[in-house]
Amino acid sequence: MFDTMTLTKTVGGVCGTLLIFLLGNWAADSIYAMDATGHDGETVQAYVIPTEEGEEAPAEEEAEVSFEELLASADASAGEKVFNKCRACHKLDGSNGTGPHLDGVVMRAVASVDGFAYSDGMVSHGGDWTPDALNEFLADPKGIVPGTKMSFAGLNKIEDRADVVAYLQSLGG
Repeated sequence: MFDTMTLTKTVGGVCGTLLIFLLGNWAADSIYAMDATGHDGETVQAYVIPTEEGEEAPAEEEAEVSFEELLASADASAGEKVFNKCRACHKLDGSNGTGPHLDGVVMRAVASVDGFAYSDGMVSHGGDWTPDALNEFLADPKGIVPGTKMSFAGLNKIEDRADVVAYLQSLGG
């Protein structure tokens, strides 16, 4: 039933399949090169923008808007949508979830919700959750409060942070 010829055919089939996959990979790598060099090893540039010698392109300066100005014109309804990222851990009904409840958080003392076990880093942080403090914390939670239990990476866009703070302010306390 299981003889030498069957074993030889099986090994040959596996080796043949492996060879086909290796040749396909080699062909795909040569056709679809993903590095910045051409087939001859020279660096390939996608396009060139001609400029006059010695002329430098002017650096674009973004007019940086302060968080207070953004907060003054923030949209609380947009903040409610951004807050959906927070709902997995934070509640707004006065009960704690994975994180402390956030109703009335604006101007509340840091680490002051009864019944929630804060990290040592958050307890030692101190202060109040002013709009500026919330902005800084929401930008980089682990950078602002080392050792925080909050695993969320943060909100990169300052507009999103302003909208969330406006939404939290609209809830009152």
